[in-house]
Amino acid sequence: MTVLTLGLNHTTAAVDLRGRFAFAVDQLAPTLKTVHQRLTGSPHAEVALLSTCNRTELYCAAGGLGGPVHALRHAAVDWLSGIGGVSSEELMRHTYVLEGGQAARHAFRVASGLDSMVLGEPQILGQMKQAVREADTAGTLGTTLHQLFQRSFAVAKEVRTSTEIGAHSISMAAAAVRLASQLFEDLGRTKVLFVGAGEMIELTATHFAARNPRTMAVANRTLERGEKLATHLGAQAMRLADLPQRLHEFDIVVSCTASTLPIIGLGAVERALKARKRRPIFMVDLAVPRDIEPEVAGLDDVYLYTVDDLSTMVQTAGEKRQAAVAQAEAIIETGVQGFVHWLDQRTTVPLIQALHSQADAWRTAEMARARKLLAKGEDIEAVLEAMSRGLTQKMLHGAMAELHSADAGQRPQVAAALSRLFLRGELVPGRNTTASSPPDKAEPGQANRHDPQGDKA
Repeated sequence: MTVLTLGLNHTTAAVDLRGRFAFAVDQLAPTLKTVHQRLTGSPHAEVALLSTCNRTELYCAAGGLGGPVHALRHAAVDWLSGIGGVSSEELMRHTYVLEGGQAARHAFRVASGLDSMVLGEPQILGQMKQAVREADTAGTLGTTLHQLFQRSFAVAKEVRTSTEIGAHSISMAAAAVRLASQLFEDLGRTKVLFVGAGEMIELTATHFAARNPRTMAVANRTLERGEKLATHLGAQAMRLADLPQRLHEFDIVVSCTASTLPIIGLGAVERALKARKRRPIFMVDLAVPRDIEPEVAGLDDVYLYTVDDLSTMVQTAGEKRQAAVAQAEAIIETGVQGFVHWLDQRTTVPLIQALHSQADAWRTAEMARARKLLAKGEDIEAVLEAMSRGLTQKMLHGAMAELHSADAGQRPQVAAALSRLFLRGELVPGRNTTASSPPDKAEPGQANRHDPQGDKA
């Protein structure tokens, strides 16, 4: 079996492009049924689709994908480009293809939050589990992908319980959430306003969204761009011009625009505090130059933090963060090696099944013969002796036939293989030569021990 991952995420594609390939949960199962045949053309192939605001990833597993890896990539990109309405050439510049151990490593890192925009965030694990459920519903989840994802979940659990990957502020955005949680006991009851719609606001909003605030809103000078980000976040969109009249509605305000002058002044904040009856406001100014007038920091009931304030927190947590990531990567690597070993073993499954089937057929034949002899009144000890001898002859016939038919050049290799299989690499008892020496002559009365007729029931 081959495991492949094809996708695009926040590191390879901008939010506008990612949005073209986002699938709602209720779209996953029907989409999987279509893409299953489109990409693999095999009823035994497996497909799963993970779609979030930060990534769209297609996981495939099949014994024969009908061509090299790049052929599957082109087929998948053609399908995705049709979904998103962009050219295949454009889309291919923003996709990645991973195979085997690399695909497993990627899945484990995603589940553990190491590949997220917010390092260590737990939301992605639930999204992956939902993707697996939808693939199972669509009938496109087989043994290999099931094993891949279950191992991903196990690795993610170990990472979260054995490391502090999610315990440290790992960016200014995460630091902002940490500070806000110190002021407000339950962020789930707060209303958050994001001013701007650039990358920093998107990152910060993703951090806050993971804490499920009561309400989120995006205010931007260009309403259309603000609406796009708001849609991805499940937030409201508002005009920047409406900010002074609505500022009092929000407990948390995060601002980062390209304005050369402050857009939130002292007077606007004073009026907001009065309307809030002195309930506190947590404010973060990530812009350079400032979006919020410095004098705001002097107001009672306002907690204002700047880029410099948050940078100090990030630097303090740096060493601890690096240690946690290193621990997580070590856990993931162990998981990858285990999955690759399991995947390699899967190639021998048909042979193992055939061996069990053949052995069972021999056993059934000898049991039937023994029952007939017992029914005729034969001595039970003699019947058991005959049955054990019959089984031995059947099991050794193929091996002995290979040894006898091998020419001089092949015989040492065949003998060594038989020694490993039947003697566990030991020398033949009572012999001074290795297992590659010619076999002993059959004892009197045992001339038919290796006779091909011995295989007949």
